[in-house]
Amino acid sequence: MAITPLAALHRKLFDETDGSKFATLKDRLIRKHGETDRLAVLDILSAYARDGQLLHWRSSLVNSMVQLMQPQELQEFFSWAVTMPELAYWGIDGLLKSRGKDAYDTVVALAMSDSQPQQVRAKAVKSLAVVSRQPFDAGLSQDPGHWKPESLRLADVLAWQRAGYPDGAGFAPPATHASLDDPRTPLEKAAAKLEKKLAAERKKDQDLARPSNWLVIASEADLAAIDERWTLPEQYRRFLARYSPLRVYIDSKRYFQGLNLYGAAELIKKQHGYAYNPVDQEIIAGWPVHYVVIADAGADPYCLDLSAIADGDAPIYTAEHGAGAWRFERHADSFVDFLKEIAKAG
Repeated sequence: MAITPLAALHRKLFDETDGSKFATLKDRLIRKHGETDRLAVLDILSAYARDGQLLHWRSSLVNSMVQLMQPQELQEFFSWAVTMPELAYWGIDGLLKSRGKDAYDTVVALAMSDSQPQQVRAKAVKSLAVVSRQPFDAGLSQDPGHWKPESLRLADVLAWQRAGYPDGAGFAPPATHASLDDPRTPLEKAAAKLEKKLAAERKKDQDLARPSNWLVIASEADLAAIDERWTLPEQYRRFLARYSPLRVYIDSKRYFQGLNLYGAAELIKKQHGYAYNPVDQEIIAGWPVHYVVIADAGADPYCLDLSAIADGDAPIYTAEHGAGAWRFERHADSFVDFLKEIAKAG
C-alpha cells in the first residue's frame, strides 16, 4: 500500500534530528494539510508534543496546536500539557481555549504556585487577562516572559476568583483626534496617511493592555513639560498635541534597524544619551543645544533644528552614532516632509 503524503510527513517529522529541517517539515505539514486534514495534523502534533525527541520543538508545537484547534477540542491533551514543565507555558492557552471558564481554577492555581517557573506564572496571569478581559496585564509587556515577579497582580486575580470569575470590560482604544478621519492641511494629511499605515500593523498584532503603533491625543501635563523645555515649531507642536506617537515603530529598510518615532510622553526622556547624561545629571558636551531628537533608527538620531524655524516648521538632521563625533547631515527640509517620508516608508 502506498504511503500518503501526510503519513510520509508524519514519519519524517518523528525521524528528523536537525532542528532547522524539523521546522521546515512542521511548516509544510501545517501549510499543506492544516485545513484539509486538520484533525489528523493535530493528532500528529500532539503525539510529537508527548513523545518527540526534540524537546524544544515539543513546546513550540503546543503553540501551533493552539492556533490550529477549535474551541472545546483536545481537552484531555491540554489538561495533561499544563502539568508538564516543558509544555505548560503554551499549554495554558490551549487549556483555556479547550475548556473555557472551566479552566479558570486550574490556571489560577498555576499562577499562584511558587513551584512554577516565573514565566509560567506570568503567562497564566496574562492569558487569564486576555480571556476574561480583566486588567491584570494593564501597562505590562505584551510578552509575559518579560514580567518581573512583582508584576504579577495575584491579589487581583484572587479577588476575581472570589467574585466568581466575572468578565471584565477590556481596554478601550486610545483616544485619537477627529482630523485623522477628515484631514485637510498638509500636516493632517501626512498624519492620516501614517495612521493608515499604523492601523494595518495593529491588525497584525495589538494588545490594548499596552497599545502600540497609535497616534493619540497628548496629555496636557506632557505638553506643559515640553513647552517649559523648548519652543517647538508650530507644526511639530501641533503634531504632538493631536497625533502623539504611542510606541510607534516603523519597520522599513529606509531606516537602520527600523524607526522609533517619539511621542509627547517620552520626548524629554529620549534626549538622554544625546543631549543629557541622566547618570551624571550633566549636559553632554558636543551636542548641538538647538537640536531636539524626535526619532531614532538603531540609536541614530533624527533631530529638529530649533535654530532654523521658518513658517512654523524646521528642518530635520541626522547622524550616525558611535563615530566618535557627531557629523550631522540634513535629512528633510521640514518636519512635515519627514512625516510624509515616514508614512510612505516601505
